[in-house]
Amino acid sequence: MHLTHLSLTNFRNYTRLELDLPARIHLFQGANAQGKTNLLEAIYYLATTKSPRTSSDQQLIHWAAQAEVIPHAHAAVTFMRAGEEHTIEAILVQERFPNGLGQVRFRRQLRLDGLPRRALDIVGKLNVVLFFPQDIDLVAGSPAERRRYLDITLCQIDPLYCRTLSRYNRVLGQRNALLRQIREGAAQEEELDYWDEQLIELGSYILAQRVQAIQQLNTLVQERQEQLTQGGERLSLAYQSSVQKDPTQPQQESLLPPNETGEWKALFRQALQRKRSEELARGVTTLGPHRDDVRFSINGIDATIYGSRGQQRTAALALKLSEAELIREHAGESPVLLLDDVISELDTLRSQLLLQAVSQMEQALLTTTDLGPFPRSFLRSTILWQVIGGKILPLEAQE
Repeated sequence: MHLTHLSLTNFRNYTRLELDLPARIHLFQGANAQGKTNLLEAIYYLATTKSPRTSSDQQLIHWAAQAEVIPHAHAAVTFMRAGEEHTIEAILVQERFPNGLGQVRFRRQLRLDGLPRRALDIVGKLNVVLFFPQDIDLVAGSPAERRRYLDITLCQIDPLYCRTLSRYNRVLGQRNALLRQIREGAAQEEELDYWDEQLIELGSYILAQRVQAIQQLNTLVQERQEQLTQGGERLSLAYQSSVQKDPTQPQQESLLPPNETGEWKALFRQALQRKRSEELARGVTTLGPHRDDVRFSINGIDATIYGSRGQQRTAALALKLSEAELIREHAGESPVLLLDDVISELDTLRSQLLLQAVSQMEQALLTTTDLGPFPRSFLRSTILWQVIGGKILPLEAQE
């Protein structure tokens, strides 16, 4: 799997870009704020329909486009998968309401091979793995960051998971609204039974798939971490579920085999019954996949709490490389690897080990402010580009 062409119009700081991308390792060099990260963001956005940097698509439209009658942005990527060519497009349009009050509305259209499609129909068609320096938050940050990461990974390899997650979130919103109405005396407790069954049915599938993915990633990440630390650190992952056999037992001992969706249903139902009084009092659903977490341990120690910044960064990188391998196992092809200024965050040894892993990919796009840390042999094997003010130009390797 690899990209062949990227086209951007009014996307971030790119007013116009047409870039051919052979199936090679590409290295984009440039000073800060020139568009390197925006380039990777555009590819990730097209593959997942979500920006890793903002929740507002309107922020993706180039500021200069505001002067146009209808401000808009367009992004498109052409890629090869299983020997076939495909195209994903995103058209972002900002329009004013016809009420003369200056209010604006935002419209997005997604296309796959020229035909309009929903986001759910596009995610997973082009597989990518993105690493930003701030991805250290996967280890050091909040549980929400880790849940989001796991959901995006699973959506890329399992379309049913993505649809189930979307339905689960809608049911969760309806159940929370009903809990508040019951608390306020505007609804009856018996009305919860229907939404409980919906939550159990959908949530159990999500739980089973998440636990299976973490078990697979745990095997892969241990090998990657040992490679990146020359055997000095052993990294382990554990899924912590708010739905468990016995709340008095340690979290790891409570987990079921990954494919036992039926047993997860029974556990979910029991847990909701235990928590009903508390949820009625609080007006919110207190357990389920939306309350779960993934824990990182290095040499048996909780890396989220006690890991150094260097250890957390290496663990996050090991996870991303393992994610690429997991996607390859499911898709039958390597995903496109996107690495944003990663080398500057690593010591020489870990940089060399990372570049060795990158060299094995069918296609990878890396960014950097400085070519100095890269070995000459690696530079000679890559396609070099220079990024200046939203323009990308070929760059000759220096001998």
